[in-house]
Amino acid sequence: MNKKFNVKQGALKLALASAVALGGLGLGIHAYAATASSTATSIVMVPIAVTAGTVLDFGKFSAGASGGTIKVEPDSSVAVTGTVLRGTGAVSTAAQFAVTGDASNTYSIAHTGDATLTDGTNTMALTKVSALTATTSTAQVTSGTLSGGAQTIFVGGTLTVGASQVAGTYTGAVGVTVLYN
Repeated sequence: MNKKFNVKQGALKLALASAVALGGLGLGIHAYAATASSTATSIVMVPIAVTAGTVLDFGKFSAGASGGTIKVEPDSSVAVTGTVLRGTGAVSTAAQFAVTGDASNTYSIAHTGDATLTDGTNTMALTKVSALTATTSTAQVTSGTLSGGAQTIFVGGTLTVGASQVAGTYTGAVGVTVLYN
């Protein structure tokens, strides 16, 4: 019986030694854990800005008996319809707005200002057109890209001139609002 007891004791010692060895290995598992860190960064863009340059000027003209329209294109060329006649030496210009900001970013354009020009009593309807180059246009541009950090918006428009429109100086606001996309 002693021999059996010794075998049992040997097996018990072996089991105990194995448990201690395995327990020690269990503590070693934590040696396989690792920690890392990174950096948080941010880039604040140059604020977008817009500055008015030249004004939208239809120049001098007469309405004539039945009126018509006078259109100043974004490239400052002029076209008239109906009985509208341009005055001798009349100079017309499209409005220009210089947009600056963070290079290569896109932005949206909202056209603001009045839908009419007025002399305080009488009015003429104004429909605006615009382009990002000095060209002709039939619509308003609604977005642009700041190539090199700058771009110009050219704004023209069409005035609807009434029959025998009352003479005078007519004014109204033309503007743009720009916002990064």
